[in-house]
Amino acid sequence: MKSPTFITSVAEENNFYKTDKPIIAIVGKSNVGKSSLINMLAKNSKLAKTSDTPGRTRLINYFDFDSFVLADLPGYGYAKVSKEEKEKWGKLLENFLINEKIELVISLVDIRHDPTEDDLMMINFMYHYNIPFIIVATKSDKLSKSKIKPQLLNIASRLKVGIDNIIASSSETGQGRSEIFSAVNKVIRK
Repeated sequence: MKSPTFITSVAEENNFYKTDKPIIAIVGKSNVGKSSLINMLAKNSKLAKTSDTPGRTRLINYFDFDSFVLADLPGYGYAKVSKEEKEKWGKLLENFLINEKIELVISLVDIRHDPTEDDLMMINFMYHYNIPFIIVATKSDKLSKSKIKPQLLNIASRLKVGIDNIIASSSETGQGRSEIFSAVNKVIRK
C-alpha cells in the first residue's frame, strides 16, 4: 500500500468527491478522535489535522488510502457553534450518508464515556438507511486493561449492538488498527 494522501475538502453536496474506489466514512461527535484515528490508520501523525478544540472539522475531508477513499465527516453534537451551522453540518452529513455509495461507516465513540443521544441517533440512522457500520471505541489507552471489556459491554448495550461490532482503539498505541483494516477489507473486497 502506498502512503495515504489528502485529496480534497468539500463544504457542499454538489462538490462531493467522485471516485471509482470504495468510500469508507468516519463519523463521531466532536473531539472523539476522528483525525487521530485517521493518522493512526495512515501511520502518519500529520495527515489529518488534529486539535484539542472540538468542532474543527467543518468540511468533508477525503483521503486516498490506495484501495479505498476515507471520508472524514464533520463532528456532531458540538454546542459552541450556531444553530444554523449545526443544521448545515447535519444536512451535509445526512446527504452524504444517504446519497453517496458508502461501503462502510466507522462510527466513533469515546470509550471513557457512555454514548450520547447523538451517538444513538447516528446508529439508528444507519440502521434505518441500511448503511453498514462498525463502532470504534477510541482512547482505550486512557482506561486500565481491566476496565476496557466492561466498558465495551456497556457501550454495546446502550447502542443495542453486539460487542463483536465494537473495536477498542488507541491512536497512541495503535490498538485496533489491524481490526479496523480487517473490517474495511471485508467490505471492499466483496
